[in-house]
Amino acid sequence: MKKTLNLQNIIITIIVSWLLVFVFAPNLMIIGTSFLTRDEANLIDMTFTLDNYIRLFDPLYAKVMLHSFYMALVATLLCLLVGYPFAYAIAKMPEKWRPFMLFLVIVPFWTNSLIRTYGLKIMLGTQGILNQSLMYLNIIDRPLRIMYTEYAVMIGLVYILLPFMVLPLYSAIEKLDHNYIEAARDLGANKFQTFIKVIIPLTMPGIIAGSLLVLLPALGMFYVSDLLGGAKNLLIGNVIKSQVLNARDWPFGAATSIALTVAMAVMLYAYYRAGKLLNRKVELE
Repeated sequence: MKKTLNLQNIIITIIVSWLLVFVFAPNLMIIGTSFLTRDEANLIDMTFTLDNYIRLFDPLYAKVMLHSFYMALVATLLCLLVGYPFAYAIAKMPEKWRPFMLFLVIVPFWTNSLIRTYGLKIMLGTQGILNQSLMYLNIIDRPLRIMYTEYAVMIGLVYILLPFMVLPLYSAIEKLDHNYIEAARDLGANKFQTFIKVIIPLTMPGIIAGSLLVLLPALGMFYVSDLLGGAKNLLIGNVIKSQVLNARDWPFGAATSIALTVAMAVMLYAYYRAGKLLNRKVELE
């Protein structure tokens, strides 16, 4: 018994130490850096200032952030529209086929997302597979310009983040109590009414979880915007990268990173509150 307790204490100590060193301490350093001043020679001057956070409201950076949220929201909506029927179809398949279909969903994770983005870049190019196929089928007369547009960034975000939407949706749909669906049909509801008034509310936790799992990473995937969107379609991650690596303004890059982290925390809290409200509503019913 004592040996088991000692082993548990050692494991807990290792985990807590790892979190303190590699998670808590770096984040604490970023928070501290965000309140300091940029220095040309030493990168950081120890003078306290709030200018880095005030700069976030500059029309230039505010526009980039609003555009980033817009693109992330659209990508999340597209993932939901594609992922929900896909997850629903998997959940309705014979049980012996479900593991294989989920395996196909997870397979893309075996390849680095940066490599997959390069592959998508080749596919969407003027002389890429997509344009060549469309021209071969006589659907178009000349190549479509997809690369370095907002559409290319959307396609890249959806392509990379779609599995993060499908898996929570599948989990929610699989646990769906079919007695509610049968009761709705017995009460005269058609398929559309049953879907809108029964299935969607019951699978709302999966919708919210999948949306957050797509929305939050989409805000920071700077390499997708760099490779597919060009300079006109920036995400918040692009601002952080350019400030840290190019402009060498570490305090402002840290402030932008903290602002993004706070936005994510607010969304996670909203998810937590929404989950509690949904559970309370189910209990009352």
